[in-house]
Amino acid sequence: MDYLLPYGLEWMNLLVRWLHIITGIAWIGASFYFVWLDNSLRPPAPGGELAKKGVAGELWAVHGGGFYNPQKYLVAPAELPADLHWFKWEAYSTWLSGFALLTIVYYFNAQAMMVDRGVADLSSWQAVGIGIGSLVVGWVVYDLLCRSKLGKHDLAFGAVVFALLVGATWVLTHWLSGRAAYIHVGAMIGTIMVANVAMVIIPGQRKMVNAMIAGDKPDPIYGIRGKQRSVHNNYFTLPVLFIMISNHFAMTYRHEHAWAVLAGIMLAGVFIRHFFNLRHKGRVEWQYPVVGVVLLLAVAIAIAPNPPAASAAAAGANAGARFAQVQGIIQQRCVSCHAAHPTQPGFATAPAGVTLDDPHGIAQNAQRIYQQAVQLKAMPLANMTNMTDAERAQLAAWFESGARMN
Repeated sequence: MDYLLPYGLEWMNLLVRWLHIITGIAWIGASFYFVWLDNSLRPPAPGGELAKKGVAGELWAVHGGGFYNPQKYLVAPAELPADLHWFKWEAYSTWLSGFALLTIVYYFNAQAMMVDRGVADLSSWQAVGIGIGSLVVGWVVYDLLCRSKLGKHDLAFGAVVFALLVGATWVLTHWLSGRAAYIHVGAMIGTIMVANVAMVIIPGQRKMVNAMIAGDKPDPIYGIRGKQRSVHNNYFTLPVLFIMISNHFAMTYRHEHAWAVLAGIMLAGVFIRHFFNLRHKGRVEWQYPVVGVVLLLAVAIAIAPNPPAASAAAAGANAGARFAQVQGIIQQRCVSCHAAHPTQPGFATAPAGVTLDDPHGIAQNAQRIYQQAVQLKAMPLANMTNMTDAERAQLAAWFESGARMN
């Protein structure tokens, strides 16, 4: 029955990943909507009925064939409504499903997914400990900064938090595989976001509601703190969304300076998000998305691979490498995972559906083999089958001479 365990994990991966995407869309969609709503509200007429009721702003909108009129109060309405919706389960479900996915994909198979012996020779427990520790430390440091005097200065606070995230990325890429380092930076940001909801926003809202139930006037400080953390979460969204898909793009996390690559992409996301936040307020400032695009372009240029001829010459490869030699390398180093029936523990099916256990599969995936094994050195995963530089040079020479099957 042991052969069914990888298959079961594959199904858990599928279902939990699906759940994570669904709840993530719900959470981020709500976050985007309420930031847009806050920035789009128009103040009521001075002395008017709404102003007397304590309404700070309102908006008329049409969607799906209906008209909507949301209103925001300065602190709270004079009378607490009986049916009050709390936006919290979207955040909690996203984090819980995300941590479950992190456990299934990375912690259950830490030697393959987290450990890169070219970076650090760690046991599975050490790698998992570093990963979980980063989530805890990230939240504690961020929360202390929010509560410090620095938290009152938005621009300076944002710069310091960004620097700390870049520093965390640098540290993690020197302990874990690039792929695991990236995903843990994303998990760290996600943990900060959900902790903002669970530890600050919701408790503050509960205190405001309890004050109203007791007949007291709610303290506006809780609303101010909640709004601050909500805005932070809004700026975190684009960086964390990129990190969620980064495992598909080894060109980023396998780069020699992967920490700097992620820093550039995250900063681009912040500039682009800032553009939309300003646009919702009626300010269109194109310099922000332009800076974001320039940053992404700069990253793309900086990590571009060397020309094929230069890489083959540098490796001293024989351009006439025979297909039989290439097939022998792939059989020894790649087929344990990339086969119709993988023998590598933890894999029920070939990653990305790529099978290399026959000549046709090798020829069909020649471009992918060259990119992943030669240019990026992302495969074999964490080099767990110990592919040598000489073998990579043979693969390069074979591909550059036409990737023939014989």
